[in-house]
Order: sequence, then C-alpha cells, then structure tokens
Amino acid sequence: MSQTTEGTGKEQLDETLKDTKDATEAFWDKLISDDLWINIGVVAVKIALILILTALFIKIGKLAIQNIFKVRSRSPFKISQRREATLSKLLENVLTYVVYFVAIIMILSALSVNITGLLAGAGIVGLAVGFGAQNLVRDVITGFFIIFEDQFSVGDFIRVGSLEGNVEEIGLRTTKIKNWTGELHIIPNGNIAEVTNFSIHNSIAVVDVSIAYEENIEEAERVISELLQTMPQKYEDLVTPPDLLGVQTLGASDVVMRIVAECAPMQHWAMARNIRKDVKLVLDKHGIEIPFPRMVMYNRQEEENIENNMKQLDSE
Repeated sequence: MSQTTEGTGKEQLDETLKDTKDATEAFWDKLISDDLWINIGVVAVKIALILILTALFIKIGKLAIQNIFKVRSRSPFKISQRREATLSKLLENVLTYVVYFVAIIMILSALSVNITGLLAGAGIVGLAVGFGAQNLVRDVITGFFIIFEDQFSVGDFIRVGSLEGNVEEIGLRTTKIKNWTGELHIIPNGNIAEVTNFSIHNSIAVVDVSIAYEENIEEAERVISELLQTMPQKYEDLVTPPDLLGVQTLGASDVVMRIVAECAPMQHWAMARNIRKDVKLVLDKHGIEIPFPRMVMYNRQEEENIENNMKQLDSE
C-alpha cells in the first residue's frame, strides 16, 4: 500500500515538473520569437509618433490661435486687448486638454485596450463623481460667466477678498493672480464672490499739500494752480489737468490743500508721487514754506526769573 502511494506521489511530482518545464520553454520561445519583438517595436513606434504629433499639434495650434487674434485686431470688428488676451489663453488651455485626451485614447488603442468599454465605464464613473463634485461644477460655471461677462481679463489689476494683483491667467476652474511682490495666488473660480477691477476706468490720484499758517494761502493756491495747468504736457498718463480743490483741513500746525487728478487706469500711484515732487519744487522756488514738526521747550525756572525781573521794574 505504501509503495503504491509513493509511486503516485512520484508520478505527480514528475508531471508537475514536466508542466513547469513545458511552460518555461513556451514562455522562452514566445519571448525570443520575432513576432513578439516586431509587435513591441511597432507599438513603441506608434506611441512615439503619437507623442511627437501631439507636441507638434499643440505648438501649431497655439501659433494659429495667436495669429487669428493678430489678424482679428486689424479687422473692423475689434474687441478689447484685455479680452483678446483672456480668450487666447483660454483657447490655448482648451486645445492642450483636448489634444492630450485624444493622445491618451490613441496610446491606449495602440496598446490593444478596449476603448469602447473604457469610455462607457468612464462615462458612468464620471456621472457618479459628478454628483459629488459640486465644487468643481461651481468653479467651471463661475469661470464661464467670468469670461462671458468680461468681469476681468488677463493683465487687469483686481482685488478678490484680501488678495490684490495682476491677472496672469483665467481658466474655467481657477484664476491666477500675481501680487506685486511676486507671489502667485491660485483661486478656484467658485470662491470669487466679489471682485474689484482697477483696470477698466480711469483712476483718481489724490494729493494733500501742507502749507504753513504764516504763508499767504492765496499766493500758494495761485502758484500751485499755475503748475497744475502745465502738467498734462509733461505727463501723458494725465487725462485732464489736475484740480486744486482748495483748503481741505486746518491742522494743528498746517493748512492742508487737496489736489485731485484723473489718470489712466492704474497710474494714480505714480502720478501722485510726481505731483508731490513737482509741488514741493515749485513751493521751494517761490519761498513758500511747507511746515515741519516743531518742539517748544518750557522752563519753569526761567519763567520765574522773568516774573521777578518784571516786578523789580514795576517797583522802580
């Protein structure tokens, strides 16, 4: 009985070893077969061609979009440069996404993956994910209305909440704002509830000028007014000559006069600095003093000595 069992176990072992040997030989034969490597080479060449064509198509497509907007800028039906920059950037992003998606599908097809089943499954999964991706849907819808209503464009200086900066890029999902110190803020469009755009209309520069109480206010107003009338010839960013509104405040040691100037969008800070400089120079030229902080020292002992001297004079 034991001999029969041993014989059966030996036969099973031999059969297992034979099957393993046959599988190894079959795998090796398949591995070194010419057809396998030819197929791998063909697939690799296809993938390489797809990647090369993808890069070329994206590059050519971006150049075509840029040229289209250049040609449109010379046509009678023009749109603002801000909107052109925004639409151009958006179309380039959409082109990139679409081309990459098609390239991935073609690569999967070259690898003999069932694209039809994959797309059907992706559609069902996408529908399921869509119900939970409400924030993403909100971002896309908000981004569409930002572009459609031209709320702001690439290059505009805007304020969103506590963030200020130039718009670097507007997408359907996010907006990129670059601060003047170099930080890049990426904001989901759905979080943009209120926007202040500083780049659409002309801006106003407000400058306060202090004059000492001892000076002739009317003379100071005349000198400043004459200067302001010559400024549009000097500065192109001024829309109209600045206006001297008159006395704004009677301070503790000065009379404050206010100047307002309408400037090109986003030029009010630079123009305010220029106006302050020119007003300072013209006041110095005419000898009109701009007040500065003064300190009065009070000495009680000295006051008592003066009072005693006065009493002695009165007694004499």
